[in-house]
Amino acid sequence: MDSSKPVITREAIPLLDTDVLRTFVAIAESGSFTRAAKQVFRTPSALSMQIKRLEEILGHVLFVREARHVRLTPEGEVLLGYGRRLLRLNEEAIQQFLAPSLQGRVSFGTSDDVGSRILPRVLAQFARSYPAVQVDVVVGSSQQNLARLDAGDLDMVLITIGNDGQQWRGDVVHTEPLVWAGREGGIAVNRSPLPVSFASHGCAWRRMALNALDDAHMSYRVAYTCDNCSGQEAAMLADLAVAPFPLSLVQPPLRRLDREGLPALPDYQIALVRSGTNPVNDALAGHVREAFADLR
Repeated sequence: MDSSKPVITREAIPLLDTDVLRTFVAIAESGSFTRAAKQVFRTPSALSMQIKRLEEILGHVLFVREARHVRLTPEGEVLLGYGRRLLRLNEEAIQQFLAPSLQGRVSFGTSDDVGSRILPRVLAQFARSYPAVQVDVVVGSSQQNLARLDAGDLDMVLITIGNDGQQWRGDVVHTEPLVWAGREGGIAVNRSPLPVSFASHGCAWRRMALNALDDAHMSYRVAYTCDNCSGQEAAMLADLAVAPFPLSLVQPPLRRLDREGLPALPDYQIALVRSGTNPVNDALAGHVREAFADLR
């Protein structure tokens, strides 16, 4: 055994202060000590001292400081995941003992692409925090769920902004690149006219992709149409077509098609629309926002 190396016992392991973690997460998410200082009601110099002490404790630099913003180092990115989880667990523990027990029912509408990414996490965490609240989930298109919300059948919905004929509503909770995707090693992208898979008319992804193809004067044909993203994915997996897809959903054996000469696609946004506010709705909305924050 190398006697020159310090032995860290359980008693000697330092504890991470939640206040410092909250500061760290605020800086990481805002990209600025100044903006984070306004969020946590402290001065930028006080935040700098906290981060310096945290870096000394962990033995790693957490931020790369540039002219007008800061970015995370690889070690900082690792800590960000732990920091968010620790803060969320701390909040759940406090709520368990101090927060008033919530009871009731909330109905929540989402599309299948959004639901597959965040819904399992949201429902699991919400159930742990508020076991007496029943959550009813409806999966459908943005237009369908907005109609249900307006009819009083749903309390809140997640929608894609920019669908044809749909007025802008709600609070933006997520912004993500829309990219072209296809099967790894597939030949659909090399065919002419280009075979594409879309959702039905009115979908924002469809409109963005068609506008990009038309602006690029690229020849294409609509080879496959489906109202949900799993249908689009099936067409790509079978190498029948390529499709516009959220970057976070492009997983093997699919790949992003970024060197095949296809026109660039814009970012798309997801908004949370609510029929009103009450403690139950507010609690679920908070969990939804946290889940999207973890995707960044």
